[in-house]
Amino acid sequence: MSDSKYGYPNLHAHIEELKRRGRLQVIDRPIDKDSELHPLVRWQFVGGMAEADRKAFLFTNIVNAQGRKYRIPVVVGALAANREIYSVGMGVTVDKIQEKWDQAMANPIAPRLVTQAECQEVIHEGAALQGEGNGLDMLPIPISTPGFDSAPTLTATNVITRDPVTGVQNMGTYRCALKAPDRLVVRMATRVGGAGGYLHYQMWKAAGHKTMPCAIVLGCPPFVAFMGPQKLPIGVDELEVAGGLAGEPIEVVMGRSVDLRVPAQAEIVIEGQIDLEYLEPEAPFGESHGHVALEEFNLPMKITAITHRRLPVIPSYISQVAPSESSVIKRVAYEPLFLAHLKSTLGIRGVKKVSLHEPLTGLLRFTIITVEKGTPRTEIWRALYGAAFFKGDCSKICLAVNDDIDPDNADALFWAMSYRMNPVQDVRTLDHRGQGHGPKRETDGEEDSTMLMDATMKNDMPPLALPTREYMERAKVLWEEMGLPALRPQPPWFGYSLGDWLPQWDAAAKRAATGQYLENGRISLAQQRNDVKAESKFRPDEQ
Repeated sequence: MSDSKYGYPNLHAHIEELKRRGRLQVIDRPIDKDSELHPLVRWQFVGGMAEADRKAFLFTNIVNAQGRKYRIPVVVGALAANREIYSVGMGVTVDKIQEKWDQAMANPIAPRLVTQAECQEVIHEGAALQGEGNGLDMLPIPISTPGFDSAPTLTATNVITRDPVTGVQNMGTYRCALKAPDRLVVRMATRVGGAGGYLHYQMWKAAGHKTMPCAIVLGCPPFVAFMGPQKLPIGVDELEVAGGLAGEPIEVVMGRSVDLRVPAQAEIVIEGQIDLEYLEPEAPFGESHGHVALEEFNLPMKITAITHRRLPVIPSYISQVAPSESSVIKRVAYEPLFLAHLKSTLGIRGVKKVSLHEPLTGLLRFTIITVEKGTPRTEIWRALYGAAFFKGDCSKICLAVNDDIDPDNADALFWAMSYRMNPVQDVRTLDHRGQGHGPKRETDGEEDSTMLMDATMKNDMPPLALPTREYMERAKVLWEEMGLPALRPQPPWFGYSLGDWLPQWDAAAKRAATGQYLENGRISLAQQRNDVKAESKFRPDEQ
């Protein structure tokens, strides 16, 4: 069947591993792809579930709104419903993900061309692409945002195009709205700098061509699939970095009808030609910035072939309002890049972590920099400026906090801003920023701006006013022994010192917690004074 000898997992093997680990939910009952499938999975992102409890969903009994049945299953959340699932695809624990990316980028491996491939076991061309139920219409592509979206849309894509001069391929994740059994419309980002595929579109158009070859790959091996959302320098072939992740060449095969190399172990490949003369309205479609993208002209693509495995599975991303599968994929990839930029490229001392705020803001607007207590003010501001301008569509708001603040807890962030920040001294605003990805983009000509905030402790502060850890843990045992509702501790859930605390106060607290408060009263009686005002500070270490 194939001359393949690859050793990295394909999507089928990855799904089996998720099942083995208890991370796969199989849905066998009939599910309407047009109105039920994505809303069902969406509940694990908006229903109050912890990220660690999210699973991949495999739908095996799919129908459309008219009751037509589909033979091909759909899997949602299989790449990044949470960070653990992402780490399964990467073949390492979560804490080793960045190290693996660094090694792959430093040691790319060129792909290996084969002549036979799993992705071409079944071929649809010519008349097989025409008419209802054929071509694209045979694929159970879900509606992502029922009630707003105007078409089934390919979301978990690896879209391959080629530089017409150098021949270097680009592979990006772009949405593709289905329009007819043999036509779809691709949305490639036209932002400042442009997506790699759109830059190719401009090159082919400038060279006088009428069409540009394109291959839309669904269901790549995870090492390849992760490359689509990853931001690499322009001109870097993502398949080579994927080889670095796999530790061996990724096998590729020439497209059936296009001069492009596609992953041999993919589930489905949609080949065609993008029109360089005409554009077609595309959307509305729910976007990752949390708003519905309204109709715009985008790139029509005429389908020339669809190839697939004998028993394929179609992946679909949960995107739109974050948190989502697509935001997890981006977050795992982007945050280490920011941290490496600040620590290694800029050499800033004291930076421990960079977090991109995920819920609703979708990673691109709010960046939190965690620094060690006592980090010099100059380094904090270097970090804020460095993060603000590292990536053009990120970090409109940058906030620096200490490492006792959980960057994923908005209440903790508000607490730090409320009590550790003086707006006159600790806030800066900067003008001349593009709108970036969002409902108001730079194509409208409207500028945005940047805000930098230092919400770190400027000196020692009194402890967080919660019972200390030992007492909270003792109470948790009692809670569980009494069968009370399951707890999901939200940090901070116990009190801790913030520097302004004395051993004498520790001793007094210990006496109070062990029923010896009367002894504290005898001690304080001996410290009475008649030469101070009410609320005068008293420190036993200064007496």
